[in-house]
Order: sequence, then structure tokens, then C-alpha cells
Amino acid sequence: MKVSIITVSLDSADTMEACIRSVIGQTHRDIEHISVDGRSVDGTLDVIENYRDHLAARMSEKDGGIYEAMNKGLALARGDLVGFLNSDDVYAANDIIARVVEMLEGQNLDSCYGDLVYVDPGDSGRAVRYWKAGPYRAENFEKGWMPPHPAFFVRRAVYEQYGGFNLDFPVVADYEIMLRFLYRHRITAGYLPRLIIRKRAGGVTKPTLLNVVRNNAACYRAWRINGLRPRPGIFLRKIFSKFGQFRARP
Repeated sequence: MKVSIITVSLDSADTMEACIRSVIGQTHRDIEHISVDGRSVDGTLDVIENYRDHLAARMSEKDGGIYEAMNKGLALARGDLVGFLNSDDVYAANDIIARVVEMLEGQNLDSCYGDLVYVDPGDSGRAVRYWKAGPYRAENFEKGWMPPHPAFFVRRAVYEQYGGFNLDFPVVADYEIMLRFLYRHRITAGYLPRLIIRKRAGGVTKPTLLNVVRNNAACYRAWRINGLRPRPGIFLRKIFSKFGQFRARP
């Protein structure tokens, strides 16, 4: 099975090399790594150029945000399976893609996902939050559940059938697309019970009260545009479900 790994970046010079090398180190051999950069100015493009022989496709141009860049990567992808590895993330082990492919092929699934750990940006060996996704049940979306998007792999045919990221959702398009695929269209999915991604904590979404309110309003809209009605209290459950991630460890 050919696997497309898409990495979007913007001014990620400090982390881009580790990201690329984590793909190079995968034991699964049939991987195309696609780099979509937002026209970085900090040296990221120099790193990408240094690894040009390991990248199936490269582009660097202005975009409207991370999800537009991801859609550009999807347009370039030629693999049977698609995964996203952000420029500040790395795979937790060298056999991650091999195990994902083995699970999808062995169980004839449309998608699968695993666990994710947030690490200290200054000390990648120190875990600060562990997202244990747990076994898959579509109805868990009604309880505020979602899998971690960086650890979510989907067959390219699903994107072709149901579409890419909805750019009307500048922050929670990952939630909307997983809701659309898993809950609305009920694609098949499996849980790989192991750590998939090591992700540096931080990013564009800070856990302020205003951001929490805005994000949950956007999640509510994601349900409605998909013709779905969320259960009362679902987004409070979604917020509280994250508290345990700060106590959990790999």
C-alpha cells in the first residue's frame, strides 16, 4: 500500500528536520512525503531543500491557513492512504506506518487512529499531556469524543468521495472532517492502541476561555451543516474529557 504523508509548514526551521527524518526512518518503504509550505522566511525552505531527494512533492506559496495548505497536499497525494504530520510533530517509532498499513489491510478498514502525546517544546522527552484515544465507536461523538487528528489515517478514496477540509472552519476543520467521515458517513475505523505521534505543546489554539467558547460554537456549527443535531451537554463533555489527558502518561 502506498502511503502519502503530508506536512504543512510555516516558519518551522527549528523542527522541520526532525519531522522529515521521522518519515525517512519509517520501515514501511512505499511512502511519498509531500511538503506544503506557506512561504516561510526563517530558514524552513533551506531545510526542505536539503531533503529534496526524500520528498515526492514540494510547494511554497501563500495560503489562507493550515487547512487550505492541507487541501493543497491532498490534491498532490497519490497514495492509497493519507496521513498528516505537522512540521513540529514526529512519529513515536519507526514502525508506525507499517503497523497502520498492516491494520488497515488486515481488517479492510477505511481509516484508523492511535494515541498522541504532547511534549514540552523545550524538552521533547518530557510528556505534558497524553491523549489516549480509546476503541472506536461512532456514537462516542455524541459524548464529545474525537480521535487526535495527527494520529488519524484515511484512505484517499474517502477524501475523493466525501471531500477535503471545509475552509469555513478556520480552527476546527479537523473536527468537522472527522465528524463528517466517521459519524455522518460511518466510514469504518479501527483503533491502534499505541502511541503514534509526539507533538510539541502549543500552537495556534490557546486554551483561553474565549477560544474555548469560539471553538465549541464552531463545533456546534459543524454538526448542523452536516444535518446532525448534537445532544445537550456534548461540548461540556468535550471540554472535561481533556482534563484527564494531563494526568495520563504513555
